[in-house]
Amino acid sequence: MNKFYILHPAEQLHQRIHLTLSRDPYVGGRPVQFDLVDGNVLLTGSVRSYFQKQMAQESLRGIEGVGRVVNHLEVVR
Repeated sequence: MNKFYILHPAEQLHQRIHLTLSRDPYVGGRPVQFDLVDGNVLLTGSVRSYFQKQMAQESLRGIEGVGRVVNHLEVVR
């Protein structure tokens, strides 16, 4: 018998955000974390350039269910 599980919408959104960030060629592999509260995303961690910081934020804008993105990524060279 096949079993399947239905994820809560918040958990589905969390997984989509995680997958998007991990696949993003500009931030994948960097120490970027996020918190999700009521559809709003807080990005924390570090990237190597302001371009990477912006791209991390922009990659999340196309995800259905994401509201505001607060970008607290630190640029570390």
